[in-house]
Parts: sequence; structure tokens; C-alpha cells
Amino acid sequence: MHTASVPKRDTKPRIDWVDVGKGLCIVFVVMMHSTLGVEAGAGETSWMNTLVAFAAPFRMPDFFLIAGLFLAARIDRPWRDYLDSKVVHFAYFYAIWVTIQFALKAPGFMNEYGALGTLQMYLLAYVQPFGTLWFIYILPIFFVVTKLSRNVPWLAVWAVAAGLEIAPIHTGALLVDEFASRFVYFYSGYIFAKAIFRYADWVDGNTLPALAILAVWGVINGWAVFSGVATLPVVSLALGYFGAVAVVSASVLLSKVNIGAALRYAGSLSIVVYLAFFLPMAVTRIVLLKTGIVPDLGTVALLVTAAAVIGPLLFHFIITRLGILGFLFARPGWARIPPAPREPKLVPAE
Repeated sequence: MHTASVPKRDTKPRIDWVDVGKGLCIVFVVMMHSTLGVEAGAGETSWMNTLVAFAAPFRMPDFFLIAGLFLAARIDRPWRDYLDSKVVHFAYFYAIWVTIQFALKAPGFMNEYGALGTLQMYLLAYVQPFGTLWFIYILPIFFVVTKLSRNVPWLAVWAVAAGLEIAPIHTGALLVDEFASRFVYFYSGYIFAKAIFRYADWVDGNTLPALAILAVWGVINGWAVFSGVATLPVVSLALGYFGAVAVVSASVLLSKVNIGAALRYAGSLSIVVYLAFFLPMAVTRIVLLKTGIVPDLGTVALLVTAAAVIGPLLFHFIITRLGILGFLFARPGWARIPPAPREPKLVPAE
């Protein structure tokens, strides 16, 4: 049976390019939501839509591939510890932030659906993920499925996962559709971790060839997107993989330059941005569209994207310094599964 593992690279607690990659991922995700929201509010498209479309084949595949990279080091933990860190952890943040989102939107829901309808919608959010939080909801499912299939030959699991992505499956049930579309990338991050880290090492020592490969990929990805073939079966899977590898390449290269530091910081706190970006995004979008202070719609979308990424990071910095509201981004002790009690050791009589 294949066993993926993460190579020992150095004694640093984090790997720079991985955090840069997470930073790129979260920026692309926020960019999509920000741009589409601005365009929906204005009733027209902008030049930012081109960037959003270009990133579509790899925006979520690279997110899930990176999420699976370090699983090999943790998958053999006892189920009690595994469920605490891989399921309860995300369930806690989902419950907190879906409640916050509903509280902010409750007045509008109440007017449209009434009190009972609003309550039903809130409860339904624990079955059908709500809004932008679906990633937090589905990730624990990926962790559990991967551990349950631990003793199944990896090639069989990968083949089924790839087949689900190729199908494609559109049932209308978000969890079913997203699992079918995304699990193959998460599982690939897990089983191909060693190869991915080796490739990252190669990019680190071969800047010019890596840049050439990125350029070729950019042309192919752009052609596939704007010619309309990117969503075809098999093609979408290939573009997802190539795009994820391209993000790895770009992350390694960006980790060497100044802008990489900003992306690395955002990536190290990617869950903070993902949980909280909806509020600064909505506020900035409303203000800019209502005032018309920025005439160019693409620039509006860009500014909304920046605010949606920077806002949560600033909020996290403030509450960390003030020592308040820590439960929003740090799981308290009561929301953890207690460790298994240790069996008493027999001490020989003297």
C-alpha cells in the first residue's frame, strides 16, 4: 500500500511556499466572490472578470490539494484525536460563523420569510452549507473519508475520485456535487505529497525553467478558458492538476521576493480570511457602488477584494492585541474532545 509522507525540510514550524500558496488561494477565492458581487450589484461585467475566469480551473483544486499535503503525518492518529483536530475543529468554526452570518442577515430574512422560515433556514444550514462557508463544511468530510479508506489501495481510491470529477455530477445538492468535483485534489495532495515537495525543491533551484513552464501553462490555461473547453470532462481534471502545480511553482518563486511576505502572512491566517471576508467585502462593495466615488467597475472589484482580504487580517491583529473575542478564531477548551484517559501504570512493590 502506498504511504504518502512529508519530507523533513528544516526545523522551521512552517514552510514558506506552502503559506504563500495558501495566500494565493485565498486571494483568488475572495477575488471571485468580490468581483461577482460587484458585477451583480452594478449589472455589468468588468475587466476583473477576466482574472476570475482565468483562475476558475485551478482556484479550488489548488486549495484542496494544499489542504491535503500534510495529512500523511496525522492520518494514523487515534480516531479520538483525529476527529478533534479534523472534524470538531472545523465544525466549531462553521457553527460560530454561520450564526454570525445569519444574525447579520436575519432582518432581511425575517421580512421575506418570517421568523419560522428564518429559523428553518438557519437549521438547514447545518445540513446544506450556507454561503461562502461550504469549504469549512466539506473539508472534515474529506478528512474522514480519507482516513476510512486508509487501507484501500490508493490507486483504487484515486481512480474512483477522478471518475467522480470527470463524470461530471450535478445533483443540485452542494455537498454531493462539490465532493465529486473536489475530493480528487485533496486526496492527491495526500498521496502525492512527496512528489509535490520534490517538485517544489526543483523549482527553488531552477528559476528560469520554472518561469518558462509557468508561461506555457498560462497560455494553455487561458486558451482553454476563453475557448470554452475548460469545463469539458477530463479537460477540467487536467487543468485542475496543472493549475495546482502552477500555483506550487508560483508560490516557491514568490516566497523569494517581497510580495511573498504579504501572501505568506495571509496564507498563515487563511482560515481567518476565509471565515470573515464576507463582511468587509459587503460593506466596501455597498459603499463604493452607492457613492460612485470610483468610476471604473474593475477598480471597484479590485478595491473590494483588497478590503475583503486585509479587513479580516486587521481584525484578527486587533483582537489578538486586545485579548478579546478570541473564540472567533481560536477554539476554546470546551469545544475540544478531551484526550483519552491514560491507563494507570503498575508500579512494582518494593
